[in-house]
Amino acid sequence: MAEDQIEYYKAKYQTIEDLPGVGPATAAKLRENGFKTVEAVATATVSELVVSGIGEATAEKIIEAARKSIAFTFVRGDELVKLRSNIRHLTTGCPSLDQLLGGGIETQSITEFYGEFGTGKSQICQQLCVTVQLPYDQGGLEGGALYIDTENTFRPERVIRISSRFNLDPQDVLKKIIFAEAYTSNHQMVLLENADEIIKEYNIRLIIIDSVTSHFRSEYVGREMLASRQQTLNKHLHKLIRLSRAFNAAAVITNQVMAQPDVFFSKMVQPVGGHIIGHTSHSRIFLRKGRDNVRIAKLTVSPYLPEGEAPIKITERGVEGEEYA
Repeated sequence: MAEDQIEYYKAKYQTIEDLPGVGPATAAKLRENGFKTVEAVATATVSELVVSGIGEATAEKIIEAARKSIAFTFVRGDELVKLRSNIRHLTTGCPSLDQLLGGGIETQSITEFYGEFGTGKSQICQQLCVTVQLPYDQGGLEGGALYIDTENTFRPERVIRISSRFNLDPQDVLKKIIFAEAYTSNHQMVLLENADEIIKEYNIRLIIIDSVTSHFRSEYVGREMLASRQQTLNKHLHKLIRLSRAFNAAAVITNQVMAQPDVFFSKMVQPVGGHIIGHTSHSRIFLRKGRDNVRIAKLTVSPYLPEGEAPIKITERGVEGEEYA
């Protein structure tokens, strides 16, 4: 395979107007419906473009051209190794958690943190907003963070304190965090569907949704709404994974939990979202409270890592391994 073909993430076409068959009118329709970059078009389905008012034949042609410019349909195993060399690991800033995750948060995949309130989910997310800005040789991705907040948990003051720990200028760090508060599940989806241009403009290498299920859980009430909720949530998560792959970014979601009423004499909980989130999240970490203000992070699902646990502590400096607290 030629070296120029290994440039997996560098599109041949720089704007959607460069794509064959996309004139001013078609480009306007695409942008109006959230498809503002070549990467967004390449990861779209034909039906999504048809809904935007574009003919099916034209939609197929546009998507095919966009996909050919950034990726391959079939590759050999040895070529896949080269393509996956683009994947990086983002440090969490907590050595014990990094070790549990095989080096940190992997790009091009979804990492889910779930647990009861107060177990540190949002704390980890806010720390990741800082570590993503670190140089590559320090475990960072030299990029910014996109933070979609559904529970009003993001605090700039916390980011400022964590920034000092990593010897970064707090104001510079805050400038590279693009924040949006989602007020409903539909608003949450719209924010993500229109994020591709922001991701490209601000060199976003980390996408966070904290929490991904909060609005869906409160708005889709009753068993008769379950199927609709799961279908909508499934579409939302697939948009997230497509963005993470198109831009080689890390995708992190937090998730609420619910008690299992059929399990007697136990405090067992399970994550909200059922099989939809279970099948879409590549790595799942369960957070629970331990003794002496220690949290236990348990890796419950991973494509290639064994299950394991790691102690962490939430301190004034951020999230740290117990031995560093």
